[in-house]
Amino acid sequence: MNICMAHRGWSGRAPENTMAAVRLALTHPGIQAMEIDVQLSKDGVPVLMHDFELGRTVKGSGMVKDYTLEELKQFDAGSWFDEAFAGEKIPSLEEVLKEVRGKLLLNIELKTAGDMYPGLEEKVADLIQRYGMEDEAYITSFDHDAVARVHELAPTLKKGLIFGGKSRLLREQFTAMGATILSIPYPYLTPDFVHEMIEEGYTVIAWTVDNPEHIRNLISFHPELQICTNHPDRMLALTNKA
Repeated sequence: MNICMAHRGWSGRAPENTMAAVRLALTHPGIQAMEIDVQLSKDGVPVLMHDFELGRTVKGSGMVKDYTLEELKQFDAGSWFDEAFAGEKIPSLEEVLKEVRGKLLLNIELKTAGDMYPGLEEKVADLIQRYGMEDEAYITSFDHDAVARVHELAPTLKKGLIFGGKSRLLREQFTAMGATILSIPYPYLTPDFVHEMIEEGYTVIAWTVDNPEHIRNLISFHPELQICTNHPDRMLALTNKA
């Protein structure tokens, strides 16, 4: 059956990319996977954050990369969502790995561009291997050069390419980057394309799907299509797992 992937943790019910959202996703057995975003702190620690700048989800300003982990931990990452989450902190990737190991599949998206975060790929790959999560975690990114670097550093790790739409020479790109996972916005998917990719051995992730009718439609495409959503409860209600 289709894998239900919680986007940035259970971000429909808790502040995204926080331990609250991660732990909430772990409470429901129907949620089989989780997507998180990772960047580097000033002192080289992989941390969870989607935006390059603070402000939208964190009470602070400036770039993530300009603060040490200790400094990032001083910011409130929860009250923007609801006062009930006031004081929620920016977690490190290591904290999340300790929490989810052995419980679900983890899709770690590298948020980077060009040479913004030297060493990000190596640090994330090292953490996955250190915690023995090679079969439980994989790395994806819009920055395909970053995926290629992961392949050079850790060729056995599972890797994926994120696209903003359909792309030419798709399979050639996968071969060049050593990737087997396609992450793509759901409007670009068709039943034939999904079947074709999955039958060729690729994993396909549709993002970010919150409308129940869209979810229902995608479920009909292929039982192995993975669906990434901010509201896992909506998908689980359709599959009688709520």
